[in-house]
This record gives sequence, C-alpha cells and structure tokens, in this order.
Amino acid sequence: MKMDSAAILHSLKKKLAMDPSNAKILVVGLGTTGISVAHYLQKLGFRFAITDSRDKPPLLDEFLQSMPDTPVFTGGFDEAAFKVATHLVVSPGVALTEKSIVKAIANGSKVISDIDLLACSVNEPIIAITGSNGKSTVTTMLGEMAECNGKQVGVGGNLGTPALDLLGKDAELYVLELSSFQLERTTCLNAVAATVLNVSADHLDRHVDMVEYGQSKNRVFNGNGVMVINVDDPVVDAMTETARTTITFSIKEKADFCLAYKEGAEYMMHLNQPLMPISELPLEGRHNVANALAAMALGKAIGLDQQAMCVALKKFKGLDHRMQRVAQIAGVTWVNDSKATNIGACIAALQGYDSKVILIAGGDAKGADMNELAPIIKDKAKHVVLIGKDAGLIKQSLDQSIPVYNAENMPKAVSICAELAKSGDCVLLSPACASLDQYKSYQDRGNQFSKAVLGLLK
Repeated sequence: MKMDSAAILHSLKKKLAMDPSNAKILVVGLGTTGISVAHYLQKLGFRFAITDSRDKPPLLDEFLQSMPDTPVFTGGFDEAAFKVATHLVVSPGVALTEKSIVKAIANGSKVISDIDLLACSVNEPIIAITGSNGKSTVTTMLGEMAECNGKQVGVGGNLGTPALDLLGKDAELYVLELSSFQLERTTCLNAVAATVLNVSADHLDRHVDMVEYGQSKNRVFNGNGVMVINVDDPVVDAMTETARTTITFSIKEKADFCLAYKEGAEYMMHLNQPLMPISELPLEGRHNVANALAAMALGKAIGLDQQAMCVALKKFKGLDHRMQRVAQIAGVTWVNDSKATNIGACIAALQGYDSKVILIAGGDAKGADMNELAPIIKDKAKHVVLIGKDAGLIKQSLDQSIPVYNAENMPKAVSICAELAKSGDCVLLSPACASLDQYKSYQDRGNQFSKAVLGLLK
C-alpha cells in the first residue's frame, strides 16, 4: 500500500526529526540528486535552500525555471546558509570533510541522504546493491529479473534515475545501486536484501583508507534483511553476521549459488540444482558469471522464480562501456570496458580472459597504488598502451617487464593497438582509472574509444 503525504511526513518526523513546521533544510549540491531532493521537499511543504560550490552548475538555469522561488547560493558554500540549517541533504559528489559541513555538524545540523528520504517514503521492499565493481550490472540484471517475474520495479540510485525520482514509478519494489558516498550519509535504510559484491581500492582520494572505505560499504547491511555474501572476497565474507539470514555466492568454491560441472558443461547452481550453463550467459568475462550468481541470490532472497530469472539472464545484453564488444575487425576483437574506473574492475576484466590481451589503461588513479595492478597486467597482457595523467604510475609499476607504449589521446592509442594486434587478439580498454583528466565522463571516454575503433573500418 502506497504511503500518502501524511504518512511520509510522520515517518520523516519519527526517523529523521524532520517537521515542515520547524525544519530548515539545506540541499548541498545542485546536480541530478540535489534537484530530485528539491522537488521531493517542495511537494511535502518543507522550507529549503540549495548551495553549490560551482559558480554556475550545469543544471542551474533549468532548475531556476522550474523552481524560481527557491533560494540558491552558488560560487562557494555560504556560511549563513549552513549556520541556520537543521538538516543537510548532502549530494554524493560533495565530501563530508568540507569545512562548512564539518562546522554545521558540530553546531547540531543533521546530515541525511536522498536514500534516507526514500526509505522513509515507501512501504515496498528495497533491495540495495553496492561494491567496488559490478554493482551497475547486478542492479540492472536484478531489475530485469523482477520484470521477467511480472513485477513493477523501480531501478536507480547511483545508477541512472535518482532514488527519489523513482517514487512516481508505481513500483512494487525498488532495486538500488548505492555508492560508498551515498551509504556513508545514510542512516534509515533497512533493505529486505542487500549485498556488497566486492571491496577493492577505489575512491581513496575521498576515503581516509581501505578500512574506512570498507566500513562505508558495510552500512548497506544496516537493519535485519537478508545478507547476500560473496565468499570469494575475504573483506566481504568478514561482514557476515551469524544471527542474520544469509545467502552466499561464489565462482571458486561451494556456496548457496555457485558453479559445478554437469555432463561436461559448467553450470550455475543453486545448492545441488543446475540453473543454466554459463555458456548461455551472453556476457564477456568470468566476473560477469559472479555478477549473475549475485543477482540470482538477491532474487532468491525476495522470492523471484528461478526459471524466470534464468530467462532474464539469457536475454541480458549487458551495460554500455562495461565489457562491451565494439567490433571484430580482421580477426581482432575490440572491447570497451571504460567503466573500469578503478584497479579492481580492471583486474576482474583481465581475469576473465584465458589468453593474453592488448590493454589500454590510464587516466586519474584517484590515489590508488598501481603496484597492486602490475602482477595481473604482467600475467594477462602482451602489450600495454597508456593514456592520461597517471600513465607514468602504471608504467613505473610494470618495471619494463612488458612492452609499454604511450598515447596522447584515444585515437592514437587505438592506432597503436591496431598496429600491434594480430588475428585472434583482443584489444581491451579497461583503464583502472577515472576519466575526468581527459574526458567528460567514463561514457565519453568509451564513446571516443568506440568511435576510433569503428574508424578503422573506413
């Protein structure tokens, strides 16, 4: 049963001490999340203002047209706005270590997230998915599995649609991808099923260290819902709470959802029941088999039919820029994995190949130690072409053990790879780094790669 405005306001007051009669809310960050929060607050009658450190955020003009009476402070964080705020809704792109935020918290302001607001506004089940790698794939997989089960499902969060914009979708359940930045400022989430897919070095420019990063991920398990645990990842396995209901998955050992050979073929299994051969999963890379098992485990936790889930998996086309096959030219396969913005994602991609690849990597390492990447590159790559500002860090870590080439841009990188590649080779763009040093986004980087590859056909 849908919650009406009165029920939502009661929930907000009880869980977050938010009351329209006295709450003064400051939305920090005028991006897609901030705008979704603003529309939500306006509908419920809250007083609020918005602040953004940028002089002119890209969405400013559009926002002012839709909500002209909302106070907006840009070009830095206005101290006066923070001083009067009872609640701060801080967008994921803004660090909680900002001086204005730290000072406001010390003065009694409460930090909340858009995920908190969603959790206070729905009776329907929420499934929460986080991890360093694979969370977009698993979130999309599970959404399609639910649809294949005849469910109305809202899919979003860190992926695609902002969480609060899902409220108008008339959903029977919500499948949310959550980042560490969303989770670190979320207190009300009690997902009926949740998972941390894996934990590897990422966002160390924002988190103090790996311990703090792992702790932020672990917050997805707050509450009493089903814990879906990757037993192949020791950091995740250690998060298991023995008093809670758990479902495990693994591509290496026995688990609730795992792999086994049956009649000469490797199958995805639920306990001793064969589900489908992995050869029928239309995705590249063994890490995507793990993603499929995770999605099956989450689906099991919320009662989805396993046969219908297998049907959805067999139809799953994957995500753009995530192990996406761009073309096969003269026997050479070109794969776009531009969404591999951290070391763990690149490692997972490389581990999915039996033969050595030609790797394009580099960009903004975000403080990560590239020495952790070197062993897998040495094992799985025959040539490496480097791009971006931290190309030197990768080159240094490889210590002249493998041929390395530098390229000033993506067309040059593709050109070098085309000269190196022979029939039967795979050229893999899996940067292990963020893209913003050279590109608007990882999508832009992937599009530039695809454009350059398809240009080889001319």
